[in-house]
Amino acid sequence: MTEGLRTTDAPGGWLRACAIAVAAAALLAVASGASGADSVHRVVAALAAPPLAALLVAALLSHRKLVAPVAATGALLVAAALAPPGPAHLGLAVPALAAASALAAATCRGGHVPAGSWRDYVTLTKPRIMVLLLLTGACGAAVGADGRPSAALLTTTLVGLGLACGGASALNHVLDRDIDRLMGPRTAARPVAAGRITAPRALEFGLALSAASFTLLAAEANVLTAVLALVGNLFYVVVYTGYLKRRGPQNIVLGGAAGAVPPLVGYAAATGSVAAPALWLFVIVCLWTPPHFWALALLLKEHYAKAEVPMLPVVAGETETRRRILGYTAILVAASVVPFATGTFGPLYLAAALVLGGLFLLLAWSLRRAPSRRGAAAVFHYSLLYLALLFVAAALDPLL
Repeated sequence: MTEGLRTTDAPGGWLRACAIAVAAAALLAVASGASGADSVHRVVAALAAPPLAALLVAALLSHRKLVAPVAATGALLVAAALAPPGPAHLGLAVPALAAASALAAATCRGGHVPAGSWRDYVTLTKPRIMVLLLLTGACGAAVGADGRPSAALLTTTLVGLGLACGGASALNHVLDRDIDRLMGPRTAARPVAAGRITAPRALEFGLALSAASFTLLAAEANVLTAVLALVGNLFYVVVYTGYLKRRGPQNIVLGGAAGAVPPLVGYAAATGSVAAPALWLFVIVCLWTPPHFWALALLLKEHYAKAEVPMLPVVAGETETRRRILGYTAILVAASVVPFATGTFGPLYLAAALVLGGLFLLLAWSLRRAPSRRGAAAVFHYSLLYLALLFVAAALDPLL
């Protein structure tokens, strides 16, 4: 999956932007330190960490010539941060700034690198999937804000979460480019699989978006929010895409945790913590994921089989998959009622959980009794509506 990432091409614009951001943060840190604004100085200095981390990953995987300057810059920045205020700190801050400037120069060295079509970069972020993730994140923020999130809170949450989701999706394109070529014309036409954007360039894009997400959420919301978004990003890319997806039919059951992180991010942005309402939203998405994706897998069984991806219909057969869809849907509907029973959510949420859940169960039962592609498509498409409306009900519930 990581083969073919090594390149002799010059770093692209996204990686160069990261290097410039590190140098700018180092420069502002030195300037703020000289002015005596200690609190501002520490915050500005910390802003160098996310883009530097993106540079390090890109250097290790694609641009080996940058490993030494990235490591040197990182070591000097850490040493300066750990040094006590005074001559020692200043003595390390100046060479750290010099190293960051040299890193930016090294990253920007080389000729013009074709960026590719902006439409392809939008495609890398998987915007259709992102819409539902942003909705659950916004609803998580609304629940945390008792139904009245501010415009500033929603903007920070949606932009930061969107950057994290887009970065993770771009990295997913990189890791899955081999199986995308085998899973039919839809995935074979994706930018990296089709060769319109090279894997190293998509890697740089994904890393840059991920770094920007952490920086924005840490600076404008709180560190917990930024960490949760990063954890969701890493779980989706490293754990699910990099390991679980190709290991066995439980990939979706375990990997669903990645898609369940956005409501935690939204709630943490609103409250600075993670409490029972956010955890229930997390659990609901985790339980929703298997029937949702298994219904899709029924429709794409031949594609998954051709790509040798061990989705449940390929490994256990369609009959067993339909049985598990019904079983997980029943568990989901039962679990969705518990937050009302514990006093976490109120009557509006309960009504939505019962009505929406009842229809979900009916569709899953119909698919079990009368198997068809049309039935599988109905379960898949309705599951999207189910989650969206249930989360909207949870967000509006505190207003009653």
